[in-house]
Amino acid sequence: MTKARSISAMVALPFLLVLLWWVATLGNTNPFIPKPGALLTDLWETWANSRFLEHVVPSIVRLLSGLSIAIVGGIVLGVLIGSNLTVRKIMGPILEFVRAIPPPVLLPVLMMVIGIGDETKVFLIALGCLWPVLLNTVDGVRSVDPVLRDTTSSYNIGGMTRLRFFLLPAALPRIVTGVRLSLPIALILMVASEMYAATNGLGFSIIYFQRTFQNGPMWAGVVVLGLVGILMALAFRWFERRILSWYYAQRELETSG
Repeated sequence: MTKARSISAMVALPFLLVLLWWVATLGNTNPFIPKPGALLTDLWETWANSRFLEHVVPSIVRLLSGLSIAIVGGIVLGVLIGSNLTVRKIMGPILEFVRAIPPPVLLPVLMMVIGIGDETKVFLIALGCLWPVLLNTVDGVRSVDPVLRDTTSSYNIGGMTRLRFFLLPAALPRIVTGVRLSLPIALILMVASEMYAATNGLGFSIIYFQRTFQNGPMWAGVVVLGLVGILMALAFRWFERRILSWYYAQRELETSG
């Protein structure tokens, strides 16, 4: 019963917004303002065919590739920086300098250095998504229980054993938070990177329809982009609940106690 109420609450607001949208556009003849019925038709006619495989799938592959690189790199660098004060002092100014540069600004430079292929787009996504994972991993490693840290040192537990059974589990909630923050960044950078010097992808399709005044297909592409974001969020929530099941169970015990 609780699950049914949760699903109903999640669907209620989008349904209400679409209803208000439908009422507000009744009798509207402005070609730049989409109507729900026409948008559904454009969505089906534009994307329910080979265009989905030619444009949506490559975008998702780039997004997942860049996000995966950012997660692995962020965790590795975060553990290294967070567990070593000297490395943290040396890398701090460099990381702050690079983090202050918006990734889209680097796109023209990356095109000249790397080229206009998928490597540039993946690198841009990875660069933008790196910082939430990296900074949250550093915070997670630095905030581990000092008593447990001293205990592992007393028993001479080090190397990969300490990393696997102590540091990573202790920092995992923060790491997952960093990954969650990276998801919308990855989506934004995926679209931004595909709007320049691209031949396929969601960003390319949306900007192509906009420049050729195909307003219906353009709005349909925006809807597809939003649906991709929703699916990503739901998939990550499912993954988070399973990888952090022990963490949420512990929190529930502390709350009930």
